[in-house]
Amino acid sequence: MHKRTFSPSGNTGTQDGWKNVPEGKVELRKKVTLLRGISIIIGTIIGAGIFISPKGIIKNSGSVGMSLVVWIACGVLSLFGALSYAELGTSIKKSGGHYTYILEAFGPLAAFVQLWADLIAIRPAGLAVISLAFGRYILEPIFMPCGVPELAIKLTTTLGITSVIYLNSMSVSWTARLQIFLTGCKLLAVGIIIVPGLYQLFKGETKNFQNAFELQSVDLAGFPLAFYSGMYAYAGWFYLNFVTEEVENPERTVPLAICISMTIVTLCYVLTNVAYYTVMSAEELLASSAVAVTFAERLMGKFSMAVPIFVSLSCFGSMNGCLFAFSRMFFAASREGHLPEVLSMIHIRRHTPVPAVIVLYPLTLVLLFSGDIYSLLNFMSFLRWLFIGVAVLGLIYMRYTRPELHRPFKVPIFIPAVFSFTCFFMVFLSLYSDLVTTGIGFAISLTGIPAYYIFIVFDRKPKWLLKLSDSINRSLQIIMEVVPPEH
Repeated sequence: MHKRTFSPSGNTGTQDGWKNVPEGKVELRKKVTLLRGISIIIGTIIGAGIFISPKGIIKNSGSVGMSLVVWIACGVLSLFGALSYAELGTSIKKSGGHYTYILEAFGPLAAFVQLWADLIAIRPAGLAVISLAFGRYILEPIFMPCGVPELAIKLTTTLGITSVIYLNSMSVSWTARLQIFLTGCKLLAVGIIIVPGLYQLFKGETKNFQNAFELQSVDLAGFPLAFYSGMYAYAGWFYLNFVTEEVENPERTVPLAICISMTIVTLCYVLTNVAYYTVMSAEELLASSAVAVTFAERLMGKFSMAVPIFVSLSCFGSMNGCLFAFSRMFFAASREGHLPEVLSMIHIRRHTPVPAVIVLYPLTLVLLFSGDIYSLLNFMSFLRWLFIGVAVLGLIYMRYTRPELHRPFKVPIFIPAVFSFTCFFMVFLSLYSDLVTTGIGFAISLTGIPAYYIFIVFDRKPKWLLKLSDSINRSLQIIMEVVPPEH
């Protein structure tokens, strides 16, 4: 069965509109199963960091034992945040993550400011940085022992970003299948480190664990910075909430996927660090530029050349999972009228939100070739914790303002209270340690307030501007073959 569709210009058929398309609703399908949900969470949390440089924790905790305690504590705190998001995701069954929860709790202005910071800085900078890591590590075995040329890295990075965007535009199913495969590769890479490391431990290689909790080396003043590094390493547990509307049976799948994923990631992180310490002392770990490579060179010889490949696959999985998730935030924001209408449209045959997927592509490439991405990421990284803290605070707020809200999964109130306090503490720590950088980040995000009044509230726009906007919208619909979702 096929049906005739109306083109944006109002004509039917294939002359000015689209070709006949298959019968069925044009909507985002519920294709995220439990396994795919777990792969989204694990695949976005485990990036390059655990393989390259878990230095921030050992440097600021002062001892091997205390660094492991921090890894465990950060895993528990991240689980608290994830459980809070499980309640939010099962009671507010809309895609969009932070944006949707802030919108529901505190209204459109606060949600738009969060969206604005994400759109103009946080997401494109974050995608560019993880993509650069992919480009660097996939080329490293080819150029060994020489350094990789910067132009080659950027061209390969561009190819990586383009392929991820193309895949996400073409098929939700294939995107999810690739994510499962890449998550398997990450867990295999972690296993290749953990198993030999534990074997060394059982053989008696414990010299680096002697006096693991030596108090003389513990620096209490550095603990907040150690926790900051740890929480950053666990970031990504919230991405399943960005795609809630595409999750099968979200009331069961979201909490289960979150709990399973956080348990696996915490075990992987702690055991990987234990494995590193069976081969390297704390001083040697701090001196290494790529910890997993140093580990593999000492235990596996030439096999260490495979480590950069695993790191690049890990980065590719993070790129894929992040893009899949935050494209749904732009989709949800467009549906609420906070972004151009075309971003809430879906491809007529593939059922993918093509405009929301590709919207960051131009800005990400501009940032990639313009240079100073890392400073922009530093400006904005603390804002991520501010907005997550506000979203979790919204959970507590809605317990009192919306007691009638159906909550299939409900956490004890101390869990969101502890987690939101942790988020705001990390924001305060950022302000205290680097007032200038965080001040610039705040200034960038606060430009969202005038933008909200200019683009959203102000409704007396010139007719020529409205006509131009409508014309661009219709043209993009025809080019990308997208229509508003059916309800």
